[in-house]
Amino acid sequence: MAHTNDNPGYKSPRKYIVSKRIDRLFLELYSIYSFIARFFKEVFLPPYEGKEIIKQCFEIGVKSLPLISLTGFIIGIVFTNQSRVSLAEFGATSWLPALISVAIVRAMGPLVTALIAAGRVGSSIGAELGSMKVTEQIEAMEVSATNPFRFLVVSRVLATTFMVPTLMMYMVLVALLGAYVNVHKNELTSFTTYFVQVFNAITFLDIFSSIIKSFVFGFTIGVVGCYKGYNSSKGTEGVGKAANSSVVTGMFLIFIEELISLQIITALRTM
Repeated sequence: MAHTNDNPGYKSPRKYIVSKRIDRLFLELYSIYSFIARFFKEVFLPPYEGKEIIKQCFEIGVKSLPLISLTGFIIGIVFTNQSRVSLAEFGATSWLPALISVAIVRAMGPLVTALIAAGRVGSSIGAELGSMKVTEQIEAMEVSATNPFRFLVVSRVLATTFMVPTLMMYMVLVALLGAYVNVHKNELTSFTTYFVQVFNAITFLDIFSSIIKSFVFGFTIGVVGCYKGYNSSKGTEGVGKAANSSVVTGMFLIFIEELISLQIITALRTM
């Protein structure tokens, strides 16, 4: 006969389908899937939070301009200086504008903008929603007949999705201007000649792929920040963890998406 414990306070050991870690992994993946599915459901249903979306676009886009401007300008100058040394060995410094435009438009512009947004915006969203969660403000919104998911999550994800590509295009322009300052100082290249060489070196696929990548990066930053903050717990400690994990997870996913998009775009160029 199988032994049974008749003690009413006895709790049988918890059983897992595979193991504790693997079960938690699949539960987390299902939770993320449900979160994204709910976003796509809520985004098309009225009422639309237009004012909140505009407010978040201002917070994410306009307030990021000083940092994006400074970073982009410095990247243009530094990259030009570093590239000149290698090209000068072959007497090919005249190729600098073409090299700069390809590097910034194809890779550096979208990637650096997304990383800055993940650090500044992702942490802000995670901390803000996390603090609202632990102080029960989200539950209070539900009681007051306001849909907190639509007001807090949908508005922020839409704002990051549309503002990151905008910031990317602005950063590319600023970086190219920073590179022009350096090129003009050393090679005395005119403004017109510089930008003619810049636009001759890039194609429609370069611009289109960078914009699409930035949309994906922006969506990733918004979803990660909102998910971590909306599902935070454990009081003030949970707020810090939500902000930190929003940045780390967002940057990790951005690098993965950059690698995947690179393979796809390379395949399209060879077709």
